[in-house]
Amino acid sequence: MIYRSFGNTDLNVSEVGFGAWAIGGPAMAGDIPIGWGDVDDNTSINALHTALDQGINFFDTADFYGLGHSETLIGKTFGNRSDVIIATKVGHRLDRDNHIYLDYSKPYIIEACDSSLRRLKRETIDFYQLHAAKLEHLQEGDCIQAMDQLRQEGKIRYWGISLNTFHPEPEAAFMFDQMAGSGFQVVFNIINQKALPVLRKAAANGMGIIARMPLQFGLLTGKFNKSTRFDVSDHRSFRLTPDVLNRSLMELETIWPLAQSYEIPLDAFALSFILSHPEISTVIPGIKTPQQVIANTSHIVQLRKNDMQSVHTMYDKRFEDLLQYMKEHG
Repeated sequence: MIYRSFGNTDLNVSEVGFGAWAIGGPAMAGDIPIGWGDVDDNTSINALHTALDQGINFFDTADFYGLGHSETLIGKTFGNRSDVIIATKVGHRLDRDNHIYLDYSKPYIIEACDSSLRRLKRETIDFYQLHAAKLEHLQEGDCIQAMDQLRQEGKIRYWGISLNTFHPEPEAAFMFDQMAGSGFQVVFNIINQKALPVLRKAAANGMGIIARMPLQFGLLTGKFNKSTRFDVSDHRSFRLTPDVLNRSLMELETIWPLAQSYEIPLDAFALSFILSHPEISTVIPGIKTPQQVIANTSHIVQLRKNDMQSVHTMYDKRFEDLLQYMKEHG
């Protein structure tokens, strides 16, 4: 395992981290699935142990994943170990009607942090993230005051924000202007390269970068076909509709020959593309099983410069339009 500095912090993180959304298990917000379907807790715990054995020291979760269950499993498995770096998130909760509600009020963040610490069985959270705060939340300032207070109290070490999937720029620009926080979490992969300008500016400003959704819900593994369907408890059931799936598979035919030229699995190529950007601190593929841990930590390579440019060009010519289609139809 290779380790990278997380911006200007003293965190030294494994370049491949553990995305812990899926191990939260199935959960619903009203009639909307907010998980990845059924999982087995014993398998999840084995996956966490396997990850540590493979050199992964960075585990990214959220209080909303499984409505706290993901944090609980991580706490049960690792507790307050000093060799494990925990990143979690705050700001999503369910309202009285069981619908998703964004809450970035100072009292809620303080309370939610205490709850996360209890579930994680930790004295401090290494990197605490505003889960999907919008520009207006940042401008109001409550959430920033809460983060500053939590850091002063020693409940968190560093904080940042998880940026919007399709429009990461407004909130990133605010954070740059205010010199706030220590890092970002962004969607960045072969299909979605919207955050590339943010990566470059963040690196220049000494901020850490977590790359989420590296496999674009599994599309970049090469394991899906036109007949692939998802259980109703899996959020991909409404994100990867048959139309979105079919168009994605068609567009991705252009990238597979380049990926295959490296003679590594397609998912390893997708992760390698991300990690070939030096601005990235860590990439967090979603992991459910020990087998996925092994797959996601194997065959990582540095892509050749001309191949990197080819992937960027494919985004400009093909994948950016596909991304807009996903936004409108998924």
